[in-house]
Amino acid sequence: MLKNKKILLGVTGSIAAYKTATIIRLLIKAGAEVKVIMTPSATDFISALTLSTLSKNEVLSKISDNSTWANHVELGRWADIMIIAPLSCNTLSKMAIGACDNLLLAVYLSATCPIVVAPAMDEDMWMHPSTKKNIVTIEAYGNKIISVNRGELASGLFGEGRMAEPEEIMMWLSDYFLKNMQLLKKKVMITAGPTHEALDPVRFVGNASSGKMGIALALDLHNRGAEVTLIIGPTSEKLPVGLKVLKVISAEQMYNACIDNFENIDWAIMNAAVADYTPATSETQKIKKNEEELVIRFIKTKDILRKLGELKRDDQLLIGFALETNNEKENALGKLQSKNADMIVLNSLNDEGAGFGGDTNKITIFTKKGEEYHYDTNSKTAIAADIINTIIKYSNE
Repeated sequence: MLKNKKILLGVTGSIAAYKTATIIRLLIKAGAEVKVIMTPSATDFISALTLSTLSKNEVLSKISDNSTWANHVELGRWADIMIIAPLSCNTLSKMAIGACDNLLLAVYLSATCPIVVAPAMDEDMWMHPSTKKNIVTIEAYGNKIISVNRGELASGLFGEGRMAEPEEIMMWLSDYFLKNMQLLKKKVMITAGPTHEALDPVRFVGNASSGKMGIALALDLHNRGAEVTLIIGPTSEKLPVGLKVLKVISAEQMYNACIDNFENIDWAIMNAAVADYTPATSETQKIKKNEEELVIRFIKTKDILRKLGELKRDDQLLIGFALETNNEKENALGKLQSKNADMIVLNSLNDEGAGFGGDTNKITIFTKKGEEYHYDTNSKTAIAADIINTIIKYSNE
């Protein structure tokens, strides 16, 4: 499963760094190509020479040695996955706040590949509220966490914080790449973000959708091998690399993009917060503040989900989203039936941690087969995985 995979291994300052030698040997034995980046403090625990010899590649620890520089952008694009093992408490905190004071962090911040970390620290450090908060934060960024073990620690104490064993890390990586093959050749179209309906050249009617949920879905699907087309409205979020991204602004543009791409896809996931109404006319010049009142006439936008429900073939799946403030279940089930969708994902603004802009979500999924799945508040990355897993289960029934 790891043959010909490109693995970028980051090593930080922890006594558990001695395990990286075994990790590299196991990766090379499995047929992977390995490159290693060390933080300056990591070299106090294991030598670069040892890791260079085992990986058969130069080990990097500095951005520049005064004659050449390490291209951190290229490294982050070269790898199929970046694993930081061990992840020290210090580097964890820097990842959480976006600090960039060494090569490893520069690569992390610019990497376009998936990132997984294996923390290692003493139990008191691991259990500290700030550490727990940092773990939640980097997980919300899309990073994967390999759980720590309970055992003998460097301090002589016995407890949680011990880094996963090399064999466990190898098993995690093998499972990860196996999961990547789940949706190989599956073609998925996702809409995300808001739409902006122009009032004049400088003003628009919109909503607070950030696009985070749709982007998380797109990344999860991409990581599982799917061929993803992401149709996204205006957003300040970092857009994924490695999948087809179509940027749109208005509901009309999103409608046209969906219709143009729908015929050739297997799944359509309609996550975008599309405007229900748009101004009947858009002024060509900026509206001046001359009158006491400004009356604007709105007309209904085209219903993308309904139209796709009309066009849907038996071999296609259509998944819609419903953001509700009242009669949540009733409205979601009504949408499921009226739009001919296979599945509706319900968000309620009455639930803490759900809705626009945040890094968490709480959902209930209703299916055409009468199934109902509840998922408690979690990071949007984790919720995206829950949604995709539910779609896979539904499609296999």
